[in-house]
Amino acid sequence: MNSTDKGAQAGDPGNKSPAVAARAVTLAWPGERLDTWHGYVRHVFTLEGCEAWVVEPKEVRAGRPWTWCLEFPDAFTDRTGVLQLLERGFHHVHIQVGNTFGCPAALGHFDALYNAVTAQGLAPKATLIGISRGGLYAYNWASLNPDKVVCIYGDAPVCDFKSWPGGKGQGRGSADDWKALIQCYGFKDEAEALAWTRNPVDSLTPLARAGIPLIHVVGDVDDVVPTLENSAIVEQRYTALNGEITVFHKPTVGHHPHGLDDTRPLVDLILRYTGLSASIPVPCH
Repeated sequence: MNSTDKGAQAGDPGNKSPAVAARAVTLAWPGERLDTWHGYVRHVFTLEGCEAWVVEPKEVRAGRPWTWCLEFPDAFTDRTGVLQLLERGFHHVHIQVGNTFGCPAALGHFDALYNAVTAQGLAPKATLIGISRGGLYAYNWASLNPDKVVCIYGDAPVCDFKSWPGGKGQGRGSADDWKALIQCYGFKDEAEALAWTRNPVDSLTPLARAGIPLIHVVGDVDDVVPTLENSAIVEQRYTALNGEITVFHKPTVGHHPHGLDDTRPLVDLILRYTGLSASIPVPCH
């Protein structure tokens, strides 16, 4: 896990296609600026002191579904299914909370973004995407807000900070990030951090009770976020809770590249969990 991980408007409400939402409401936030993101209109604005953004699809799905990449939204974007879902009418959102490891203060900013986008008409449930350390962000927020989540897609996700950045298992860890995490969470020392019982691997019961499907993409030779210390534990525990989890294994891949060579199975799962078909919305005229 390193710095490389950091790496339009409303249409015709009279359109009768079931795949396209009525688009009478135009998205807008105070002080926003518009730019483009992978060829799509993006609204960039400030929310509680953080830069946030919402990307609009060219044609909007009925129900206004959306994906939310909680960390590393620009990492391996062409391999994570996000662009394919934009093409199929999903919005895509992000708020920049910095390298805060899914700590409680960051979760408050996530609450603010959720409230801001749903107030503008986006669906009440989102597909969460957590890439690498973004797994902490996605799972920590979802475990407190299971009623707001369609599914979780974790890509080489950190599911236990003792593994990364703590480096207390087989992985390399990151001493500087471990110190930063202890500070972000307000732990008084390492011992208190190691005793923490609300890592994603510990907080799966609310997700299973809510029937939230999980999707993981992992490299089996990942020595940064080792699969055995993260996704494998989630899979074992979630299955024991009768939760649904799909894991895509890449046998010869490490931490990078994220995503899949062929994103279709991933996209199809997200569409199914959202209650949608794989068809592309019919343009409004």
